[in-house]
Amino acid sequence: MKRIFFIISLIIAYALPALAQENEPEFVGEVNIINGDQVIPLDKEYTQIKTKAGASVYLTGIGSVKSKINVAGPMADARAPKSDDFVLIVRAVDNQSDPMAVVNIFKFEKTAKARKAELSSLNTFGGQNDNKLNYVEFTAKKYGEASYVITLKEKKPGEYGVIVKNPNTKDEKSTIVACFGIE
Repeated sequence: MKRIFFIISLIIAYALPALAQENEPEFVGEVNIINGDQVIPLDKEYTQIKTKAGASVYLTGIGSVKSKINVAGPMADARAPKSDDFVLIVRAVDNQSDPMAVVNIFKFEKTAKARKAELSSLNTFGGQNDNKLNYVEFTAKKYGEASYVITLKEKKPGEYGVIVKNPNTKDEKSTIVACFGIE
């Protein structure tokens, strides 16, 4: 009986990490949606940072200037139904850091040709506001070798972006965003 218990324990000890690695993205910054048995890799998109000033800034020198992340196309190919219980598996440099410091999930504004998210704004009289992304709250747990399993607190329909940072570097460049949509 002890021998059977020992064999079962060994099988479980070796099988669980292998299952976790099966759904874990291959590279840092990649994200998968896990929906039941389905694994959907998120679209990786290059971004452009566009800064626009209101006409009044040019005419009178008074007004506001906004900087936005722009991703081409009105919607991501990777989709998750709102009604399903899905999670995101996010590959990071390691999973020793607080996930809130490493993973940013935000909602895009959708237009006919692009998805946009406001980074900062500057107003003549109101000052500067940085870090204005429309962040989405989530809970996270360690997963596999260097990933997190993320559960969104609210799963509202729309277009979303995920940026994975490296907490060990100071000159982080967020030029690639993993994108998905909730229907």
